[in-house]
Amino acid sequence: MWTRAVHAGRDDLTDQGLHAVPLDLSTTYPSRDSRDEAERLDAMTTGAQVTGMPIYARLGNPTVARFEGAIAELEGCESGVAFASGMAALSACLLATVAAGRPHVVAARPLYGTSDHLIASGLLGNQITWADPADVGAAIRPETGLVIVETPANPTLAEIDVRAVVDAAGGVPVLVDNTFATPALQRPTEFGAAVVLHSATKFLGGHGDAMGGVVTCAEDFAQRLRQVRIATGGVLHPSAAYLLQRGLATLPVRMERSSATAAVLAERLLAHPKVSAVHYPDPSKLGQLATGGAMLSFESGTPPHEVVSAVRLITPAVSLGSTDTLLQHPASLSHHVVAPQDRAAGGIPDTLLRLSVGLESPEDLWRDLDQALDRTT
Repeated sequence: MWTRAVHAGRDDLTDQGLHAVPLDLSTTYPSRDSRDEAERLDAMTTGAQVTGMPIYARLGNPTVARFEGAIAELEGCESGVAFASGMAALSACLLATVAAGRPHVVAARPLYGTSDHLIASGLLGNQITWADPADVGAAIRPETGLVIVETPANPTLAEIDVRAVVDAAGGVPVLVDNTFATPALQRPTEFGAAVVLHSATKFLGGHGDAMGGVVTCAEDFAQRLRQVRIATGGVLHPSAAYLLQRGLATLPVRMERSSATAAVLAERLLAHPKVSAVHYPDPSKLGQLATGGAMLSFESGTPPHEVVSAVRLITPAVSLGSTDTLLQHPASLSHHVVAPQDRAAGGIPDTLLRLSVGLESPEDLWRDLDQALDRTT
């Protein structure tokens, strides 16, 4: 994985006399052969991969395509399709499924809050049945087009047996949100998942300075996603693609370091008198995760807002996956859009705090957490 992360999407650079990945910012591309452009445009609007010069940035961009190929390689998938955000990526998956005449979705809570909200809203024409992972099979209908799970789940870090869900789903494609684990720790396709989704804004980019989403899958579904992307315009900007691909090169190193620190913090939080529960994956349970990962959550026995306001080294902010450690209150931010009863159904209490562990010293992070917890009344 370390070697692939460094070299994925860069195999052709030496032959071009390049070392750094090129950044193409063009919005349009000149051509004197408009007949050829028309033929390629016809193919592009079907979502097909087309060779030759680009036509217009909404239809395709070389820098974006390079990132798509790199993450597809890391996830072990045939194709990748990148979008302006993780929510744009999920929206495209739902729209493609609805357009194929299979609008019913089965999903397991918890999911990222806005994902939950979008799926439940039916805004894109889908229908939804929420099911525990063990009950996915019973929820499948003839018109079911997608099963959606997130593992480890946001924000409870609950782990889902992907292979068991795939078996229960029968022939229905299973989409796994792999944002928390990344391909450095888990590759869902190895357990039968058909579609892997990332908020690339998070660990893939890794520096909190580029927003994007990406789906990796077989080429037939990727073609449908490109159709949606071309029609709706949810394209990834090439500057973001450039930064996201740069982030991939250090992904395994960052995940290894942050995961090791997260394990230390989880153990110490578990022993803290003002912490009532700690949620952190156990990789020995399912054998899917290489380590417990860089995310953890814990339930504070005192008001969680006071803990957030008391940290000094840790950044009190929504989002995750950056080089610095971020602390946030899901019920107020990432999952605020989810109704209280649905948060409860997903195992998300109002006392829960979510920690995205960065690259700082574990001792420095612990001192900050400890003093923040001790300040609370």
